[in-house]
Amino acid sequence: MSILASRIALITGASQGIGRACALELARAGASVALAARNLDKLNDVASEIAAAGGTARPFALDVASEESIKDCAKAVIAHFGGVNILVNNAGITRDILALRMKRKDWDDVLTTNLTGAFLMTQSVMSQMVKSRWGRIINVTSVVGETGQAGQANYAASKAGLIGLTLAMAREVASRNITCNAVAPGFIETSMTAALSEEFKQSAVKTIPLGRVGSPEDVANAVRFLASEEASYITGHVLNVNGGLLMG
Repeated sequence: MSILASRIALITGASQGIGRACALELARAGASVALAARNLDKLNDVASEIAAAGGTARPFALDVASEESIKDCAKAVIAHFGGVNILVNNAGITRDILALRMKRKDWDDVLTTNLTGAFLMTQSVMSQMVKSRWGRIINVTSVVGETGQAGQANYAASKAGLIGLTLAMAREVASRNITCNAVAPGFIETSMTAALSEEFKQSAVKTIPLGRVGSPEDVANAVRFLASEEASYITGHVLNVNGGLLMG
């Protein structure tokens, strides 16, 4: 029997990269998947890929920078599937620039999307998780939220805040059999990192003990584990998926 059979998973930022990989992996594990992002064309492609493999998925329009869009998306998902058992808060953006030159909009856009959006989406599905007395909330943070990074004050702050949100929510919902954990990827090969120079990538790999860049599937495997019953006694945890870049 599939480990996530009968579960409904909602994944934000599911159109590409880590979100897409999580959608495919959770569908393979038996979950019905709500795919949420701004780009419906890409979401339809992911939904078709899941359907071709025998899974169930449906795309939903979502802009995590908009509270109205978040609420509308959550309502639509719950109306279609009957609930949400697993929430993966993955959607995120970067606006990299040194703090001295960072515009207020650069700061606000990143915090609104990466942190406030995750909070509002969690809030939007939490009540029915509480009623059903089962749930998995998984926040995709970053090694940068644990170490900091020059030129990414806004991104690092948003991802560090996501870790704090994870810990607080884990304490709030534990009595209802809901776990809340975070996955902290390191250097992962995605569209965000594809724009980096080859020289930078080679230099970065030298700092990774396992000697390679991670894949979206590496992160998706961790998400699938945290979503399963096998992780039922794990909550308030940050699972590092970084090849040893950060230890301890």
